[in-house]
Amino acid sequence: MKKYKNILVTGGAGFIGSHLVDSLIENGYKVRVLDNLYRQIHPTGQLPRYFNPKAEFIKGDVTSRRDWLKALQGMDAVYHFAAAVGVGQSMYEIEHYVKVNSLGTALMLDILANTRHKIKKMIIAASMSSYGEGSYRCKIHGTVRPPLRSQSKLEKRDFCVYCPICDSIVDPVPTMEDAKQNSNSIYAIGKKDQEEMVLNIGAAYNIPSVALRYFNVYGPRQSLSNPYNGVVAIFMSRIKNGKPPIINEDGLQTRDFVHIRDLTKVNIFALEKDSANHKTFNVGSGNPVSIKNMAEILIKLYGSKLTPEISYKIRKLDVRHCFADIKKMKQLLDFQPQIDLTYGLKEVIKWSEKEQAVDKLDFAMKELEKRGLR
Repeated sequence: MKKYKNILVTGGAGFIGSHLVDSLIENGYKVRVLDNLYRQIHPTGQLPRYFNPKAEFIKGDVTSRRDWLKALQGMDAVYHFAAAVGVGQSMYEIEHYVKVNSLGTALMLDILANTRHKIKKMIIAASMSSYGEGSYRCKIHGTVRPPLRSQSKLEKRDFCVYCPICDSIVDPVPTMEDAKQNSNSIYAIGKKDQEEMVLNIGAAYNIPSVALRYFNVYGPRQSLSNPYNGVVAIFMSRIKNGKPPIINEDGLQTRDFVHIRDLTKVNIFALEKDSANHKTFNVGSGNPVSIKNMAEILIKLYGSKLTPEISYKIRKLDVRHCFADIKKMKQLLDFQPQIDLTYGLKEVIKWSEKEQAVDKLDFAMKELEKRGLR
């Protein structure tokens, strides 16, 4: 018998949330979705055609107490996914990001602390961005957590990361959950706030809570017209429009890409397994992939003759390397990512064939440049 029958998914009309909604319904749960259909994600302001008709839908905003009260009524568990998403954009739409991410989460928790409810579990979508730079190994000092790279070195095209103790070049290693969070953007700070608030209130009020730090998620349904989206979708949009992917720095910076189906399975396990309670998990593949390599793979899979454009430009506060240590996920959730990167990308490309892709990257870059952020 299931502990939780009625599940609320905020942001459940979006990329990650909609896949979870489908999986929850397939597993016999009753699902309610709270989503404001924000036009940066949903340009028409309407429910996407992939939205599961078996889910109850409430059009509402996580910054509204009334909408939260309506959405939480009768629910047994909540996945809080609704968020403003965009590292660069968060550095100039500061009020919006703080209001939606930090205060929206605080509003949910305030309601749970001060009203009668049935919520018995909370799962928060946290982010690898809260780490800042990933973990590194110095040949002399072992594992270290360097600060953000200096602007002066970056301007000289020195993109390396150096030991904070001896200033020697260090090599990236997997980042564990207990690594210090050196959040380097308003978005990252907000995700850190969300995670800490949910775990804190969960512990104080004996509501089992789980924080899942997502790395770079890719898969079908990711918006191809949102220039603040993940790098895979941005590159795909460029290629579909006959334009080369534009890459900052030298392209050798690495990220950890995890397929949406693997991520969705972790979300289900986080709900159903008591071993997840009151804990934080990295959710990634554990494999670093360079941004240049990602662009080249996508170009090849599309059958294009484009060549990535290495700009050597820098985006302030960007990190060089960050990829997940996933031992904790394997041990406590008994799960290891299953989907090979090339296979997963082929699937996304097939899905994208019938999807509109409006390339807005130039606009997004100009917004950063006019503020001195790129």
